[in-house]
Amino acid sequence: MKSRNCWRKKIKIIDLHVHSVHSDGTSPVADIVRAAHKGRVSVLALTDHDTIDGWDEFKRCCAKFSIRAVMGVELSSKYSRTVHILGYRMDRIEPLEDALSVMRAHRTDRNERILGRLVDMGLDINMKDIESEASGRVVARPHFASALVKKRYARDTSDAFARYLSRGAPAYVAREGLSPAECVSVIRETGGLPVLAHPSLIGLDADGLGDFLEDLKQFGLWGLECISSHCSSQEAYGFLSIAEKHDLFPTAGSDFHGSIRPNASLGVQVSDDFLPWARLGVAF
Repeated sequence: MKSRNCWRKKIKIIDLHVHSVHSDGTSPVADIVRAAHKGRVSVLALTDHDTIDGWDEFKRCCAKFSIRAVMGVELSSKYSRTVHILGYRMDRIEPLEDALSVMRAHRTDRNERILGRLVDMGLDINMKDIESEASGRVVARPHFASALVKKRYARDTSDAFARYLSRGAPAYVAREGLSPAECVSVIRETGGLPVLAHPSLIGLDADGLGDFLEDLKQFGLWGLECISSHCSSQEAYGFLSIAEKHDLFPTAGSDFHGSIRPNASLGVQVSDDFLPWARLGVAF
């Protein structure tokens, strides 16, 4: 794989990692697409956690603004560290829907256990309080955090996570579900392209990350998210080198969640030849 140098080349603004209200984001799909258009984003992927419910609306909205839409998903894996697998351009949806059904069941069980721990701590909170924050969509920890703020058990969502919901906090419950390798395999079964998301959150050094990537490549890992709001420019450069070393395609995305992650704004600048766009179904 050739080295990709963003300097002295034509620049595109893309974003291959975006969340809406269909999972744990705070922005509706239509608002995200409008903001992307305003920010001159030319390629946009919707990658909600463990759901594809927003795809149809996303496709329509992107067509309206002539943004090249990439259908995506972010699968949350069961692992001792934070490991998420992004999937793009799935052609066969049945294997993915089966996997998402299993993951939703695990998520429901986890949510009930989190709620149980909060109640055991003496907090006056119930599942209706949480579900009202999710507006009928996938319930996740940010919705717990919002409910805790409304109940005045936390100053803001960051405080709610620190006090109750983060790893090591009293109401934290470890995730169950598919392993990282199984997530990669499911995406491959759909004809999709699996990418390891935000490697800086995994907490491995370069050698450990390299070994992990080689393990996942055996199951069909296609890419590594090298540029994101989770890492510095220096870290991004390191991830680009690691991707090249392990013959993986680099990707770039903000991990936009709306107001819950205000530091992650839509759009990442990359060189014109950053990715083989046709593999993502994108034509220029």
